[in-house]
Amino acid sequence: MSLPAHTLTQAARLSVAPMMDWTDRHCRYFHRLMSRRALLYTEMVTAPALVRGGATHLLDFDAAEHPVAVQLGGSDPAELALATRLCVERGYDEVNLNVGCPSDRVQSGTFGAVLMTQPALVAECVSAMKDAAQGVEITVKCRIGVDDQEAEEVLPDFLSQVGAAGVGRFTIHARKAWLKGLSPKENRDIPPLDYPLVHRMKSFFPSLHLSINGGIATLDAAEDQLEIMDGVMIGRAAYHQPADILLKADQRLFGEPGAKTAHQVAEEMIPYLERHLAAGGKLHNVTRHMLGLFAGRPGARAWRRVLSEGATRPGAGVALLREALSHVPETPRQEAS
Repeated sequence: MSLPAHTLTQAARLSVAPMMDWTDRHCRYFHRLMSRRALLYTEMVTAPALVRGGATHLLDFDAAEHPVAVQLGGSDPAELALATRLCVERGYDEVNLNVGCPSDRVQSGTFGAVLMTQPALVAECVSAMKDAAQGVEITVKCRIGVDDQEAEEVLPDFLSQVGAAGVGRFTIHARKAWLKGLSPKENRDIPPLDYPLVHRMKSFFPSLHLSINGGIATLDAAEDQLEIMDGVMIGRAAYHQPADILLKADQRLFGEPGAKTAHQVAEEMIPYLERHLAAGGKLHNVTRHMLGLFAGRPGARAWRRVLSEGATRPGAGVALLREALSHVPETPRQEAS
């Protein structure tokens, strides 16, 4: 059963961005051990893959991941409605429409950031998704514009049209997407950030719940953004330095007491790893997401080396994780402070 909307709104104060090849179910389980409160997102799943391809295994997740949202890619309202129904049936708390991904594959399918040029179509899509959602919230993640669009004009028009179709919560990546001339990787860094523009959207649309995304790499920066915005979405920093972001997030952003240490999180992953291995999975499927757990701490290099060199070997098991952990001195006061 999905969570109430007000609970999701609270969770959206901090969310971990949907990231292709990274935020799979193993990554999300790992992140959930560090923060009980943050909202987690799946990798983008395309509506055609679910509806035409029958790839519903892409929707698998562990109940421990709640609150968890699924991100869909697509531009056909009827197909997105069918995909939304599949997501709702599996118990996701939120269904998010991707209007921000700049990859060539996404452009060729007419979804992702290219949809910033078609707000009326996006409105039609989210309306169909809401009709199929059985009360589960439909949200949108977008850019401030694409290519030569005037973001100052395009973004408020987009929020107005899509908001009128029933979307009350948006995450805005504070960069344009350049669909002509930049790779997806370059689109994450080269287009300049325009935080002031996104901040103005909050004053223009006070009734909308608006989260800001892009270039936010510390909890200090997140707290600064939360002085203006309703929520903050963090991507690469949450993946590469998860302890720095997620271990302290519940205390600092949600006012909850107590925090685990990175060592405790590593130990708590062992039962999950044992279940995964018993089901025929590979150690590397899970531990590849854990390489940054001790980033910036003594022993981090040895931790990464042991896991990255050993986890893909035949027969690799939890003993390898324990070996890697032995290289990292435990400093609970430093980690939990």
